[in-house]
Amino acid sequence: MVKHNNVVPNGHFKKHWQNYVKTWFNQPARKTRRRIGRLKTYKAKLVIFPRRVRKFKAGDSAPEELTAATQVAGQYMPIVHEKPSVELVKVTDEMKSFKAYAKLRVERMNERQIGARLKKAAEAEKEEKK
Repeated sequence: MVKHNNVVPNGHFKKHWQNYVKTWFNQPARKTRRRIGRLKTYKAKLVIFPRRVRKFKAGDSAPEELTAATQVAGQYMPIVHEKPSVELVKVTDEMKSFKAYAKLRVERMNERQIGARLKKAAEAEKEEKK
């Protein structure tokens, strides 16, 4: 219920407003998948030193890896966001003369008239056989 001196909410929706709502229900799954991938690469690169120098346990890194290990200063495995690349193109005369709206109308009419044209072609073929 409404609290304090506020308006009672009543949404003024159109009839089919549900059809135009964009949802992202798979967003958490995608984020989890990316996070798991980052964690797996981190664990693969991780060098685990033994707690006791002479006693190695399962899961500890090999002695060769221990000698090659260096201390990382700064950010380790930063998250890199890839920017979409934009390709620039010279505008040609053909592009300038292209009539997009007219092309859309022609293609729309072609799509609409396909049934009638097929019927007309079938009738013409039938007449030709006679």
